Amino acid sequence: MSAKNVDKYNRFRSITVGFRVSPEENEALNSAVALSGISKQEYCYRRCLNREIVVHGNPKVFIALKKQLESILIELKRIENSGDVTAEMIDLITLITETLEGMKGATP
Repeated sequence: MSAKNVDKYNRFRSITVGFRVSPEENEALNSAVALSGISKQEYCYRRCLNREIVVHGNPKVFIALKKQLESILIELKRIENSGDVTAEMIDLITLITETLEGMKGATP
């Protein structure tokens, strides 16, 4: 039998909540989760309950930032001539900027 899943207040999490998303929404969610440095479960329930998500700089977060910035650079090079920047791209750039700004202001 597996170990009980409890939060930091020792509350047993026994209820499962699930929802459907489109492939594009899944990609956006996975990007946000990677940039947060916390698990998808933790990220989703904090967002649903309007709780603050604090990003602490660690190798996992820096790798996610690097991968996202590389994908943005590739996309920007691709659309350089057409000027067709999507709303999803702007949202991702905004999220990365907020993450970097927050990490810059954090004390080690």
